[in-house]
Amino acid sequence: MEDKTKNKASQAQLEEAMRITAPGSALRHALDMIIAGHMGALICVGDTENVIKSGNDGFALNISFTANRLFELSKMDGAIVIDQGLTEILRANYHLNPDPALPTSETGMRHRTAARMSLLTNAIVISVSERRQVVNVFVDGRGYELKTVPELMTSVNQLVTAMQSTRDRLDRRLSRLTFLELQDQVTLADLTEVFYLFEVLTTAGEELKKIIVQLGSEGRTVRMQHEEFLGNFDDEYTLMIRDYAKDSSEENAAAIRRALDDTANSQVHKATNIAHLLGYEDLREDSIMAPLGLRTLSNVSVVREGVAEQIVDEYGSLQDLIDVIDENPERLQESGVRNPTILADTLTRMRSSR
Repeated sequence: MEDKTKNKASQAQLEEAMRITAPGSALRHALDMIIAGHMGALICVGDTENVIKSGNDGFALNISFTANRLFELSKMDGAIVIDQGLTEILRANYHLNPDPALPTSETGMRHRTAARMSLLTNAIVISVSERRQVVNVFVDGRGYELKTVPELMTSVNQLVTAMQSTRDRLDRRLSRLTFLELQDQVTLADLTEVFYLFEVLTTAGEELKKIIVQLGSEGRTVRMQHEEFLGNFDDEYTLMIRDYAKDSSEENAAAIRRALDDTANSQVHKATNIAHLLGYEDLREDSIMAPLGLRTLSNVSVVREGVAEQIVDEYGSLQDLIDVIDENPERLQESGVRNPTILADTLTRMRSSR
């Protein structure tokens, strides 16, 4: 548990590091100027008390932070110390003395110091290589090289292509799943394939979100693409889980989502693992799965928000609802459906759409 908490803290700190060094930020502007000037730099952001305790000499400035000031101060040797909020430059030409026993695989002196300072403190430490003209951000002892916008866009294009393909496959599978649900023919294998595609799209979406953070002000168009691909993704995924989980509560569905996200996609593709996560044992791939119908009903325009759950609470499952519709669709008015005939006709068309 302690390791997981530490990993989450490191990940959050890394995301913050990517945000403050993204294109469009004042810090990134300063870093670009340092690179363009063929200079090097060592910059510590945050945890200033411990950073200052780990060094000596230099100049105590306590001046407001600007990109131009940071660039000018980088012309001196030593480190620059900036507060967490990037509002004040506290020290310049500061000599850092991290414990040399702290482990690091870095080779250059500036990079070794940066890696050790990020282990010794909770600061985000940035090292600009004068020789290689690259920027590395260090968090918890690990270095991450900042990529240029063209490099990031290459990754974006690859991810977008993969997400487009996966989304198309998922939409086709969801359409087929709806048809099978209305025919009472859904198997565990059918469900497993849909869960797998949901998770593949989730993984790609998370990777794209990370790149969007790194793109900063250059990521507006990519952010729109991300929203276009995922759309009502979360709601539909959660409703599908609730449709088939042994415990259909929202709380349990959220727990299953977390478990799925923590499971490797190759394992999600195994029917036995999906059955276990949904709360079932001893199911085979050809086992018939009966949905509640929340997802399908929520996609019908005449079913107002919240009414799908009322219908499910009243009739128990999608198949039981269909039996009622076949006998007397007007009974649906008792569950809050204003236009039961339209709902019945819609479901009938969906049943015969293939």
